Amino acid sequence: MAATSPTLTAERILEVTEEVLRRHGPAKATVVDVARALGVSHGSVYRHFRTKAALREAVSKRWLDRTTGVLAEIVAAPEPAPEARVREWFAALFAAKRRKAFDDPELFATYSVLAAEAAETVVSEHLAELTGQLTDIVRAGVDAGAFTVEDPATTAGALFGATARFHDPNYARTWEQPGVEQDFEALMDLLMRGLRARD
Repeated sequence: MAATSPTLTAERILEVTEEVLRRHGPAKATVVDVARALGVSHGSVYRHFRTKAALREAVSKRWLDRTTGVLAEIVAAPEPAPEARVREWFAALFAAKRRKAFDDPELFATYSVLAAEAAETVVSEHLAELTGQLTDIVRAGVDAGAFTVEDPATTAGALFGATARFHDPNYARTWEQPGVEQDFEALMDLLMRGLRARD
């Protein structure tokens, strides 16, 4: 094997790990496979990630963070109005999950396995970040007088739970069914009516 490359970075290891997982699946992919693909010893990989579990968690986090970054831009935008931003945020979340499921089904299946392994850490943090983003939008709606809710965080959690069909990977097989877009819009209409301030 080649000596450790001075350009070996955690990011490069994660990129190659993703390729190895796509090729071999989570049950067969090993740290040795990753090291071989990088042209380094497995010890070099372990210098960046202390265990196989740590490497898998980092890969899962990287994959999940691709979604949260796009959504964070929607949260930070001053426009449109909060109601439209809630809709846009959920539409972007749904679109991102669908892309992951259908553009690269092998990797999506792999990450479903990895997410189950990392549920206590990476996935919990991801869900907390998503509901935190949604809380910020709901709070902005309350501050603007557009929404009437007692507790933005509780409301955000309820919205997130109510929309699970459109972002929870367990529902992925339903995301291409006829009428799913209309179902999504109908649910958004219902939720927005519940959030709106009453005169």
